[in-house]
Amino acid sequence: MTIHRITPSHRGVSTPKLLVSRDCGPAGCEVDWLTSRRFDAEDDIEAFTTFSLEQGWGDGLPLIPPTDARVRTFLSANDRYPDELIARMPDSSECTVEKIVINAVMAGAPAASLELIIAAIAAISEPDFELYGVNATTASVYPGFIVNGPVRDALDIPYGYGCAGGVATRANAIGRAIRLILRNVAGQVAGVSSQTTFGSPGRTAGLLMGEWEEKSPWAPLAERRAGIAGNAVTAFSTMGTMNILDTTSTGAMAFLEMIGKSVSYAGANCYSPAMEFSEMTIGINPICADLVAREVPRLEDVQEIIWKHARVSADWLQGLHRGQLEDQGRVRGDGYVYATPEPKDLVLFVCGGLGGLHALGLHSFGSALAQTKSIATAVPAAGAVAAA
Repeated sequence: MTIHRITPSHRGVSTPKLLVSRDCGPAGCEVDWLTSRRFDAEDDIEAFTTFSLEQGWGDGLPLIPPTDARVRTFLSANDRYPDELIARMPDSSECTVEKIVINAVMAGAPAASLELIIAAIAAISEPDFELYGVNATTASVYPGFIVNGPVRDALDIPYGYGCAGGVATRANAIGRAIRLILRNVAGQVAGVSSQTTFGSPGRTAGLLMGEWEEKSPWAPLAERRAGIAGNAVTAFSTMGTMNILDTTSTGAMAFLEMIGKSVSYAGANCYSPAMEFSEMTIGINPICADLVAREVPRLEDVQEIIWKHARVSADWLQGLHRGQLEDQGRVRGDGYVYATPEPKDLVLFVCGGLGGLHALGLHSFGSALAQTKSIATAVPAAGAVAAA
């Protein structure tokens, strides 16, 4: 057995409480806690990618071989122990730090992204996110993630132009690492454990973006949702991205009406009798957010205006469809079916480029509810104190 030196650091969270590592001293110690099965494979990306597909680990894109040295180097840059259990997946498999790191290495994610990945996995493992349904459904849904705080810039997570995809950044590897974890630890395999009819590019690349807090007229998403000021991630379920363009409207009310009407279509999960409730995530670009806030300063009012237009007429639906919705009490007194139970169930955030008037529609799976978690951040070892 090969023994390697793992030098500890110290981790704190985005609250004043600091944590002290449970290692054997500030200089580190010789340990070997990696328990994953070892395989003999070539340390060559092309050869390993082929090998990974044969073993059922790969996603079809090139993978970096997760050698002992690479995995240990990734761990040594963080104050986490490989046997630490982060979450239990829907199939009861244990998602440990070791499993997360192995998949992060394969995806090419930077070592500094570990705490973000851990927070993301913890978020989608919350019961109300209903990861089992998201993984197994016939829909094309997958988890998306919105990041708040300074970690956006530290990890080069896009929140301006092209934030939903297409920006050349190593942050793309972070989203892919999460996807590999869902494949290799949670066991999501199309046609086997997942009955997704069409799937989505997001089931390979993932969707990870930031909120452009500095250009938002409202408080950051994580602060509004969970009272977290600083580094945090919000996980939500999405079917993919919908661009909403409005080059005609000149006022906030008209633009918000366009957003509400655009995200409303009969085949969306939020209008299905199979889903008794839903959320919907909507990104508003900074130009539009500024225009809207001048007329409608309170975000709660913005949500309500969009919500009033995010509806379909029950008379427009087929009789059987309408009857099932009526039985669920979802046809309101005005004869409409609304996308979400209440305006607060519209998850709004600010992101995107400054080139025009656009919004981003991110339709939900339905019963998966967004979850927000703080992201642990590093603190100097000398300043660490025992947690109370």
